[in-house]
Amino acid sequence: MKRIPDLSKAEYDILRILWKEGRQTVRELHDRLHETSGWAYTTTKTMMDRMVRKGLLDRGEFHGVFLYEPLVSRPAGLVKLIRFFSDRVLELDSREVVAMFTQSQALTPEEIRELERLLEEEGDPSDG
Repeated sequence: MKRIPDLSKAEYDILRILWKEGRQTVRELHDRLHETSGWAYTTTKTMMDRMVRKGLLDRGEFHGVFLYEPLVSRPAGLVKLIRFFSDRVLELDSREVVAMFTQSQALTPEEIRELERLLEEEGDPSDG
């Protein structure tokens, strides 16, 4: 499995919109983010370009406009967040947190299976 870097809140916010909406231009994503982040357009563009360099986003061109899409699946993006939340906040096993997603139906059954697989592949951080 390709290990993804830890995601900042800002990176997660960008990915969350792309997972839900699909490919977006900087302007489209900025308009969605600006309501909650208050970022300037240049800040959004800088963040997205950094995410391309980190391998989190792909940038393609269509009729002279850059379109960004995630290179990380939603479950893969959630792994780090779940690990942190389960270990440091709830002090629960990550499988218990995944069970919460199952009960809330926040993820599709396919996403839950991928999430479980990714957590298993990553292993228990207390083992090493």
